Amino acid sequence: MAAEDSRARAARKDDHLRLAPGSRPTGAHSEFDDLAFVHHALAGIDTAAIDLSTRVDGMRWSAPLYINGMTGGTTRTAAINRELAIAARETGIAMGTGSASIAVDDPSTSTGFRIVRDENPDGLVFANLGIGRGGDDVRRAVDLLEADALQIHINPVQEIAMPEGARDLSSWHASLEEMIAASPVPVIIKEVGFGLSRETLMRLRDLGVRIADVSGRGGTDFLRIENDRHADGGLSFLTGFGQSAPASLLDAPAGFPALLASGGVRNPFDVVKALALGARAVGVAGVFLDAAVEGGADALIVMIQRWLDQIRSIMALLGADSPAALVSTDLLVRGDLGEFCALRGIDAASFSTRSRATDSPD
Repeated sequence: MAAEDSRARAARKDDHLRLAPGSRPTGAHSEFDDLAFVHHALAGIDTAAIDLSTRVDGMRWSAPLYINGMTGGTTRTAAINRELAIAARETGIAMGTGSASIAVDDPSTSTGFRIVRDENPDGLVFANLGIGRGGDDVRRAVDLLEADALQIHINPVQEIAMPEGARDLSSWHASLEEMIAASPVPVIIKEVGFGLSRETLMRLRDLGVRIADVSGRGGTDFLRIENDRHADGGLSFLTGFGQSAPASLLDAPAGFPALLASGGVRNPFDVVKALALGARAVGVAGVFLDAAVEGGADALIVMIQRWLDQIRSIMALLGADSPAALVSTDLLVRGDLGEFCALRGIDAASFSTRSRATDSPD
């Protein structure tokens, strides 16, 4: 790729970083708020008995929490990736980077990605590429980070809204097949904040995909970011497009090998709710990014450790000794999320009595 193109992409990455905080909802209702646990006062267990580890398609993760892919490729974003990587190393959680396409095309920008592995040599690290790349690009991105898995992000809404984005999305299915086949490590398919529907997850399963991050709306809004980069406001009338992470988890087909969740995760209670809807682990981007930018790795380490402690406390209250056990807790699905279930033919009421299936007979 020409140097001018690399500079333009680097500028766009810095634009995204600059505009991201203003794109997130503030004080708005979240569909995570439409979920409520039924309180069983004698269900509690000892926090010391809780094992936070989770298994994702054969991989053991020390906790059901990860730093989702955000950035890389410029001097500023390299500094941020360093802080994120140190925090991941010190807390033992997994971490992804932003799209490494710029580094694949222009190796001079690779430092901003490689720093993640340099700072976290033994940690669980994900490389990231956008759909539409070839098999050689996949191998280069994985090699760059010595990655344990590869996130392939699919972002049709962002591409359509982006001034310089793709306009022909018809080849994406074939591209995804090629990228999956070329990857020497497990592949995680993820959206970028608009959700994955049941139909999309079924198509991914047919392609052999075993891990998918539903990445729903409610967090960093790439539609708004790209609209803000348009002089005329772009496609601002599409605001609210897509599904939330809770809606995507409820809509997911039974038996999908491993679901991850991200998008609009604000606190440890949202994490536990996503796990109770079947996610194996939950990714956080914006909240962790803000902590790293404002207070560096030290501040983010404190935050992550506090989140892990609070997740454990909530699980003890609910009587769940592992993340997987949360799928037997009783959940009420209300409001907009309940309406989504009704319209999509999902039996929301069945979630409210799940614990009865595991009760011992008198």
